[in-house]
Amino acid sequence: MAQVSLDDLTKVYPDGTPAVRGLDLDVHDGEFMVFVGPSGCGKTTALRMVAGLEDISAGEVRIGERVVNRVPAKDRDIAMVFQNYALYPHLSVRENLGFSLKLHKVPKDERTQRVEEVARLLGLEELLDRKPRNLSGGQRQRVAMGRAIVREPAVFLMDEPLSNLDAKLRVQMRAEIARIQRELGTTTIYVTHDQTEAMTMGDRVAVMKRGVLQQVDSPQVLYDAPVNLFVGGFIGSPAMNLFEAEIEDDDGFWVRFGTQRLPLTPELLEQRPVLLERAGSPVVLGIRPESFTDPVGRETDEATVQMQIELVERLGSEVYAHFSIEARPVQTEDTRELMRDRADLTDTALERHAGAETTTGVARLDPETRVTEGDRADLVVDTRRLYFFDLDTGLALGEVHMGTDRVAVASSADDHREDDRPASDQ
Repeated sequence: MAQVSLDDLTKVYPDGTPAVRGLDLDVHDGEFMVFVGPSGCGKTTALRMVAGLEDISAGEVRIGERVVNRVPAKDRDIAMVFQNYALYPHLSVRENLGFSLKLHKVPKDERTQRVEEVARLLGLEELLDRKPRNLSGGQRQRVAMGRAIVREPAVFLMDEPLSNLDAKLRVQMRAEIARIQRELGTTTIYVTHDQTEAMTMGDRVAVMKRGVLQQVDSPQVLYDAPVNLFVGGFIGSPAMNLFEAEIEDDDGFWVRFGTQRLPLTPELLEQRPVLLERAGSPVVLGIRPESFTDPVGRETDEATVQMQIELVERLGSEVYAHFSIEARPVQTEDTRELMRDRADLTDTALERHAGAETTTGVARLDPETRVTEGDRADLVVDTRRLYFFDLDTGLALGEVHMGTDRVAVASSADDHREDDRPASDQ
């Protein structure tokens, strides 16, 4: 096992296009680190530079104490699992598992023992004599995993290994990969576009956007304390609801968005005193889907938001209520990036969205909810869990506590200006 250190890691293609920009990250010995972000964010390029499959433009990659920039991929003591399995079709499962050991001239008895141990670990004992064409997608992926494990490398590198599987198999294999990694304790870097995989598998998750690391921390900290608008909007499914808003000082402090307003509680203002300085200033308001509650026909004096219910999805244990609110949608570089990633929108579609006067969102409600499509509903909002971001810079307003570290983010509109750096680099 070994620590992997990325020091100012940079990749610029010959045409001048930057793929990874100044990536600084330490992956601890035995850690399961996940790189996540939209397509084209640089996560796979970073992984391939660690693997030695992509030239490094600047910076260093260290595996253990060794700088490996100029070390050939085969000599880096890593094993890589690809999304397309990369199995040899003419070899049996047994031969596929043992192929790299044979290349490295491992004695036959040891080779047989290690192949059989890995087959037991992955439940492949009864498949050892089959060819890949006679295996299911999940079985092929287990063989690809086994071929990496049998080498006993210092580091596993996995590039979207579950993307070709159906939804049920993905869930099963997520748990399987996480279990195996815990048992082996091998340092692992895992790349995925699927944030559910990232949140359920990673000890820590690194969120990237356009080649720049935005935030790295445990999945729960990323969810609870995003350092900027991009991380807040990217992490979470359904996504955080975002509204262009304004802080008001009117017999108490409020946040107004469109025709709606919510009170800012003393507890929230104590946690985020910077909001007191923002009276009259535009901000981005974020509300997680689970922060809405349906009062189910009873009167309430709690803070509520009126919305038009457009669609109701009943999933058994929970209900997703898709709504629209008369409030301007947030129009920033971050939100456009998020919209492109979710819906593959064209620039023309984004321009049409820019002129909208209503914002759509999702509330996650209990099955007892009575809301139906077409309703004009009043939903209660948990005002203790509101998120605020600077409209210009995208930085979270106030101070975010990330585990044992503390990351200072925007405290006033003049403290930061829009640039390519994430909040953690400010």
